Amino acid sequence: MLTISLILLPIIAGLIILLTKGDNPKTIASIAAFVELILGGYAYNQFVPNGSSQFGASYNWIASAGIKFSVGIDGISLILVCLTTLVVPFIILSTFGRTEKNAPTFYALILFMQAALIGVFTAKDIFLFYFFFEVALIPVYFLAAIWGGENRIKVTFKFFIYTLFGSLFMLLGLVYLYMKTPGLHSSAISEIYQIAEGLNGKQQGYLFWAFFIAFAIKMPVFPFHTWQPDTYVESPTAATMLMSGVMLKMGTYGLIRILLPIVPLGVQTWGTTAITLSVIGIVYGSIIAIQQRDMKRLIAYSSFAHVGLISAGIFSRTLEGLQGSLMQMLAHGINVVGLFAISEFIFQRTKSRDLSRLGGITQTTPNLTVYFVIIMLGSVAMPLTNGFVGEFLLLKGIYTYNVWFGAVSGLTIILGAVYMLRMVQKSMFGETSKLTQGFADLALHEKMTLFPLAFMVIWFGIAPNTFLPIIEPAVKQLLTIIK
Repeated sequence: MLTISLILLPIIAGLIILLTKGDNPKTIASIAAFVELILGGYAYNQFVPNGSSQFGASYNWIASAGIKFSVGIDGISLILVCLTTLVVPFIILSTFGRTEKNAPTFYALILFMQAALIGVFTAKDIFLFYFFFEVALIPVYFLAAIWGGENRIKVTFKFFIYTLFGSLFMLLGLVYLYMKTPGLHSSAISEIYQIAEGLNGKQQGYLFWAFFIAFAIKMPVFPFHTWQPDTYVESPTAATMLMSGVMLKMGTYGLIRILLPIVPLGVQTWGTTAITLSVIGIVYGSIIAIQQRDMKRLIAYSSFAHVGLISAGIFSRTLEGLQGSLMQMLAHGINVVGLFAISEFIFQRTKSRDLSRLGGITQTTPNLTVYFVIIMLGSVAMPLTNGFVGEFLLLKGIYTYNVWFGAVSGLTIILGAVYMLRMVQKSMFGETSKLTQGFADLALHEKMTLFPLAFMVIWFGIAPNTFLPIIEPAVKQLLTIIK
């Protein structure tokens, strides 16, 4: 029942907010999110790292088609459940300094999004996975369309079309798989693995592209990324945090949970192509990030580059690559939420994210400066920060797969340092501008948002075994399926 509780709690809290329309919905939302964090911590504490799925529940859903509402948590999904429960409370907390229009709906949508994300990461039925994969699109679409910037309608329409297009490819893949296996009596993901073994290389190739396009758009990976920068910039920052911190992990998780084990022959044929696209994204995203003047857009392109590295590590199909991808998903989620929160705090005071109009902020903001630097160092994978562990394992896995891919992927270390250090230097140091004169340091709710994130940057860097022993058995079990 623990997994069911993790899915139901945000839904119930969101419905309470909508039905009561109280004067302070953000308080109800934050309480629900912190209770969800406690449940996530309990799941982590009680989890036994033996490669099996735990805290499971299964109920008949569409019995005639063998579809069940079946959920559970293994070492792979636990990392992403922990990430989701970790960052959502601080996303909500970061909004305490302002009043959102139609606040009950705003906070209810955040909670509904959290429930859908937990559903994706815990689904043990492939059609239930698809259901939550689609449902997660709805709350974030409305968050962006209603509370976004002046170009929100055009941008969110493009976002919706892209992601819907990708989801249709996944649906076609599922239907194709169903039609090719007339004896299918269950849509349990574990049984789909076994049934897919009977497909030949050509059939698996078709399925590879159906699933890869769906997940590549969601992450996104080059060249399916064009919806991302505008959507991140135009969306309210809370929605941007959800999309970059957690939602894009639905795509990387889908690669691990669905694509690799279902179509191993397809991956053998097309995996090099996928890695090539991912590595191109690393370099391209980093170069574009260096050229940005808007803080939010710079962070968006940095996220795109980091996802390219995660994707390349997954397709390396090595123990280090898969472990590193999961550790980097966790680290990236924490870091990017912190960076977007900082950009929003600066924007609230200056009404600008233009780096050329900022500067000198550090002179009056010791707290903001410290947190900004710590989270930035995590993002550039400084040793003893959370980003280092995942990035080191990823580069080792990619290097094992192919030396040249590993060498080009390693450019992320240099390029990432360039654009991140440039962002901090331009925004925080130097002479003050008209916009930054009298810049106030962090308020209490802002400190409460950034301190835990900065703490996790250091904690996960110093003590990576907090999660690595949990990941390893599940990844080894996966490797026996895909090799």
